[in-house]
Amino acid sequence: MTRIAVYPGSFDPLTNGHLDIIQRSCALFDKLIVAVAHNQRKQPLFSLEERIAMVRSVSDPAKVEVDMIDGLLVDYAHTKGASAVVRGLRAVADFEYEFQMTLMNRRLAPDVETVFLMTRDDHSFVSSSLVKEVASFGGNVDEFVPPAIAAQLKARIAERAKK
Repeated sequence: MTRIAVYPGSFDPLTNGHLDIIQRSCALFDKLIVAVAHNQRKQPLFSLEERIAMVRSVSDPAKVEVDMIDGLLVDYAHTKGASAVVRGLRAVADFEYEFQMTLMNRRLAPDVETVFLMTRDDHSFVSSSLVKEVASFGGNVDEFVPPAIAAQLKARIAERAKK
């Protein structure tokens, strides 16, 4: 039986913390589906297609499928044959939100487990929002995102500054 997990997120942009969770999840599961979501509560810097391409550019296609998700996560997990959802945790504040979501998902789909992975301590303070903010003020974000994504981020910030 193939062990499939879904790692959902907006990944705007993908950070080294996200990449760490992807790599570690691949060691735990036979297949990982990174489900890139359009988060209605956020104004993305990158389009859904750009974010999907970012994740694909740094993932092992033999172990990682990158897809778009729109709708309930547990419904998506069922359609993909996934038995688990992977969530990365950075701090206690993350846990409070994720715990609530996990309980709701468990109520909706008791057969889908949630697996929490603590981020490495050198990524524990990094979020996509913080990376975008630092980049928007001209700060160096090279240590927080993969090199190709750092270049895309700098270009997008420069493009927006011209408008």
